[in-house]
Amino acid sequence: MSNEATAPSEDTPLDSIPFHTMDGTSQTLADYGDKVFLVVNVASRCGLTPQYETLEQLQQRYGDRGFQVLGFPSNQFLQELSTNEEIATFCSATYGITFPVLDKVKVNGKKAAPIFKALKKTPDASGEAGRVVWNFEKFLVLPGGEVKRFRPRTVPDAPEIVEAIEAALPA
Repeated sequence: MSNEATAPSEDTPLDSIPFHTMDGTSQTLADYGDKVFLVVNVASRCGLTPQYETLEQLQQRYGDRGFQVLGFPSNQFLQELSTNEEIATFCSATYGITFPVLDKVKVNGKKAAPIFKALKKTPDASGEAGRVVWNFEKFLVLPGGEVKRFRPRTVPDAPEIVEAIEAALPA
């Protein structure tokens, strides 16, 4: 199965950029409805892997209000398991993950998944855009397509992330 979806044009809205589920089905953010998304490149063998627990806590806390975590496994930093099946088992057995963990992708380089090519255009709090620097980089996608970028060491429940989530969700 290929991680490469048809390349979207530069003006393709973020919520229309295709990506794949672990079973190869093509989806877009729009398929999940009008939600607040936290898109994260995840890995099973990384020092930051315990962030899975906090991502699941955010999903449980805000899911009913229109929030959705989406995990995109990546072995770009050589810290992910070999197959989607191993990744799915790890996420379920180790962290009880209920949010979608999607098909393994590349996040950097010429073969980066189209959604990450688009997300990486967003600068972080210090004004830096470009390459994903490590596993667990977070992109908060707000209704209307605005994106806020948080680097890997910013924990998922950091005040700046939680405040942005809560400000975008209905009461």
